[in-house]
Amino acid sequence: MASVIKNRSEILFIYDVTDANPNGDPIDENKPRIDEETGMNIVTDVRLKRTIRDYLHDFKEQEIFVREERDNSGKLKTKESIYEEYGSPEEVIRKCIDIRLFGGTFALKKKGERRKKAKTEEEKPTERAFALTGPVQFKFGRSLHRVGEPTFVKGTTVMPSGEKKGTGTFWEAYILPYSLIAFYGVINENAAKDTRLTDGDVGLMLEGIWNGTKNLITRSKIGQIPRLLLQVIYKEKNYHIGELDHRIKFVSEKRDEEIRRIEEVKLDITQLANVLMENKGKIEKIRHAKDKHFKLIKDGKPIEVDKIGNITFEPLSF
Repeated sequence: MASVIKNRSEILFIYDVTDANPNGDPIDENKPRIDEETGMNIVTDVRLKRTIRDYLHDFKEQEIFVREERDNSGKLKTKESIYEEYGSPEEVIRKCIDIRLFGGTFALKKKGERRKKAKTEEEKPTERAFALTGPVQFKFGRSLHRVGEPTFVKGTTVMPSGEKKGTGTFWEAYILPYSLIAFYGVINENAAKDTRLTDGDVGLMLEGIWNGTKNLITRSKIGQIPRLLLQVIYKEKNYHIGELDHRIKFVSEKRDEEIRRIEEVKLDITQLANVLMENKGKIEKIRHAKDKHFKLIKDGKPIEVDKIGNITFEPLSF
């Protein structure tokens, strides 16, 4: 059996989106989420986790606990009913990679009590919690620049929506012309003991981040490309640098809202390189993947991420 991870690590993931909606807000007409004060695009951690789960389930044949599944009557199954299929917390952890990665929390009732109709307070089902803190935690993703107001697009369909309608119907959507988004995360070796997270699990998650983003081929998501992925693995327990997403700087000759292509931007990693070198004695290695079209600079000059200094770099091959 694979051993549980022993080292803490940090993740920096950067991707971009062109003419699409990276994460709609369901209570605001499904518009892309925008920070009103800064004009920056926001993507929730839940969206990234969904990307990872879908990829691991659809392409890597991994068992996923948090999934959309219906019973024989067509109703969506609850977390509790899905849990009952496994029978114990140990089986959930053993079989479901998303629980090992992200943890989970929901209430459990004793078997058989769900179907009882309580007449008194004492007869109500006794609940206990399935509660595991996930070793992998992400902050909300944020664009590295102002994206401006979402673009409203409207069109028509050829086919009518009903038998009595002789013409097609209208469709509408909100999109962002361009957004370069950074996600930051931490893999906590202490919480990994409870979910029994392995290095193999982490490797699959990194593949899910990279290839899962590329495989979001839906009408609202197509146009998303992974650009840079770093996993900084530390030697010391209970230590990480923190805020790697704050150590990078967006550079372009155009105004933020005018940018439309990755070729029009650069990423200044000067601060990131400096802080990594300051901590090189505490770093075991850095796993990395980078899109060839993404330009990085340090002290104003082009650089590849694995040329930062005398730190061990390991390319990720997906």
